[in-house]
Amino acid sequence: MDKIIIKSLKVKSIIGTLPEERKKKQEIEFNIELDCNLSAAGNSDDLNDTVNYQAVENDILTMAEASSFMLLERLAEEAAKVCLKYEPVKCARVTIDKPGALKHSRSVAVCIERKR
Repeated sequence: MDKIIIKSLKVKSIIGTLPEERKKKQEIEFNIELDCNLSAAGNSDDLNDTVNYQAVENDILTMAEASSFMLLERLAEEAAKVCLKYEPVKCARVTIDKPGALKHSRSVAVCIERKR
């Protein structure tokens, strides 16, 4: 299966369960893999034959910046739903890193995979 990969999409969002996490937006990072057949676009060179990854990025940014979920799992689930609304996408893998979430680690990440 072909893939479109969006790497290191940085977003500021309210995320977390601690009171101090609910007060201001934190930077989190998305990595997204979209499984889809890209052969038509590879042959036609036409944006209409593929997934417009700029539109996916904009939709993820809009959703995440407006959200205030407690859990990364919920944010990842919503991001996967955004990705799967694009017809050519058969599977979406969403990884979200939350830097500084643990005292002795650079970040914590949640990764989910959802299929159409």
